[in-house]
Amino acid sequence: MTTYLLAGGGTAGHVNPLLAVADRLRERDPDAEILVLGTAEGLESRLVPERGFELLTIARLPFPRRPNRAALRFPAGLRAAVDTVRSIIRDRSVDVVVGFGGYAAAPAYVAAQREGVPLALHEANARPGIANRLGARFTRFVGVAFRGTRLRGATWVGMPLRAEIERLDRFAARQDGLRAFGLADGKPTLLVTGGSSGALRINDTVSRSITEILGVGWQVIHVTGEYRDVIADPGLPGYLLLKYCDRMDLALAVADLSLSRAGTSTVAELTALGVPAVFVPYASGNGEQRLNAREAVEAGGAIVVADSEFTPEWVSSTLVPLLGSRARIADMAVRIATVGAIDGTDRMVALIDAARAAGPSRAAG
Repeated sequence: MTTYLLAGGGTAGHVNPLLAVADRLRERDPDAEILVLGTAEGLESRLVPERGFELLTIARLPFPRRPNRAALRFPAGLRAAVDTVRSIIRDRSVDVVVGFGGYAAAPAYVAAQREGVPLALHEANARPGIANRLGARFTRFVGVAFRGTRLRGATWVGMPLRAEIERLDRFAARQDGLRAFGLADGKPTLLVTGGSSGALRINDTVSRSITEILGVGWQVIHVTGEYRDVIADPGLPGYLLLKYCDRMDLALAVADLSLSRAGTSTVAELTALGVPAVFVPYASGNGEQRLNAREAVEAGGAIVVADSEFTPEWVSSTLVPLLGSRARIADMAVRIATVGAIDGTDRMVALIDAARAAGPSRAAG
């Protein structure tokens, strides 16, 4: 029996690929023991137990970014976390450690190296995080979601996708999607989403521009996230306003164009399924969302507009003409499909197998 320790979490970009890999490992070998290492505060604290996996937690330990009291406490906190993970590796006879970035990943990487346990890792962002930059020093089995990711030892595997997306036949599911959302057959559909927490700029601009969008002959599924209660539903035919969407697979099946942020999971799903996109990258952070969208844009399958520029005026000058050009959107669909991979989960599992076969992780260089 093989025991896997999957480490990572915090955000959907870390948790979703972790769970996709965990599901595939369990599907392939029901007798395997799959442990997940995370924190009590991250998204994994809810999603991992819901999926039926055992969650082990360590203290949330952010890397210090400036000299302060937290920086002084960091070395002791890291040592304690590493010691905890080393005990887990020994007590549970862990055969391989797999990291996905986030607060729990760095102690797991160090512990794997010190215990001589094989290590593989996956980087979901085009700009690697601190934890995975550390982990890449200990192993040559480094999978990345984007081909342009600059990380030591990087091998492109794509993004491990949830099963309902990986197995989605958009053509076959389209009619089911149209019925589920009450949409008209024969009309193109724009899918608008800002993620589960919503995107205020996207929601506000689309809400103010909806009559113009519908006037071009399109229908719209608008998933608002947490901002649903502050957006008035005008009750217009062909405009479906949702706070959450439990069947995003069906929403993607009917989407002829997507308008969204450029988070890792979103970009990976759209490129894998061949849904052309307008990306409005999140304005904060270190610019990773714009980098996430870069390959799709360079391939001609997506366009990017800055958050500050996504206004009703931009909709009138740029989005509406795009919606009016079905030939261009069809061409974008073909082009964006050349970027993604539908088999990222299997590719990452194969990399894990290779790491285990190769033996212990290497010493830091």
